Amino acid sequence: MAMEIGEDKWKVCCGSSDFAKLMVKASPFSSLETAIDTARDIWFNQVNVTAWLEAFSAHPQIGNTPSPSVNSDFARRSEAEQSTAFATTSASALQELAEWNVLYKRKFGFIFIIFASGRTHTEMLQALKGRYANRPIVELENAAKEQMKITELRMAKLFSDKGSPISTIPQAEVKAPKRSRPPITTHVLDVSRGAPAAGVEVHLEVWSGTTGPSLGHEGGGVWSIMGTSATDKDGRSGPLMDLVEALKPGTYRISFNTAKYCPGCFFPYVSIVFQVTESQKWEHFHVPLLLSPFSFTTYRGS
Repeated sequence: MAMEIGEDKWKVCCGSSDFAKLMVKASPFSSLETAIDTARDIWFNQVNVTAWLEAFSAHPQIGNTPSPSVNSDFARRSEAEQSTAFATTSASALQELAEWNVLYKRKFGFIFIIFASGRTHTEMLQALKGRYANRPIVELENAAKEQMKITELRMAKLFSDKGSPISTIPQAEVKAPKRSRPPITTHVLDVSRGAPAAGVEVHLEVWSGTTGPSLGHEGGGVWSIMGTSATDKDGRSGPLMDLVEALKPGTYRISFNTAKYCPGCFFPYVSIVFQVTESQKWEHFHVPLLLSPFSFTTYRGS
């Protein structure tokens, strides 16, 4: 039976108004699994960084009592999720956590977000210290992933409260999830500006050959273009390939025309080569570029 859920309930799950509105627009949902698939697509592909920051700000800091000004239902849920970890925590341990919270927010501009349910105080403090060393743009992605875990937990509770059974599927019967976006995506962030890079030309290619390419030896094969696009105002590229369920295993290359975006840049273009194995063909590959005039980094994201 399909479920209709109001915008206020979705906002308790996430904290973002835009997320809540888009979940209402996508409703109704026949199951929790369908709702979570939609929620992940909305969170990682449709809302922007402003929506992420709104959701982060709805949380009390880890270890703190929620502020009365925060959405009461949302705050109570956050407090309950942290309750086990801080029930027996000493005053000195809470003080250390508070000090690290201040350092974290000063560096990144938002509070430390972590899936707190089931974690101890020590585990969360260790995670905070470890993530403090990250670059701001990487940590923004980390916080968004943790927020999605929190959202999924609250969605499961919401569906359970409304009487929709949460199905469990035997491992042998698990099928590949239906995709809502192409299996390879990217975005570009201008680290020097701390903002998305709009208008960057992007190419996606696949290697065709009897053997895979290697450094300095590309004989016996050729790179074949799969698609081209350009990044939008949020730094996200348009579709670079067709929406297929199973991604063909092989070697792929994403190239970015950085010279056109940043004339005089040290890197006239950037190419990122990666492999997809048979066991990974149902997975999603998000390969972003974090660019500055004299350096760039990448990673596999969500």
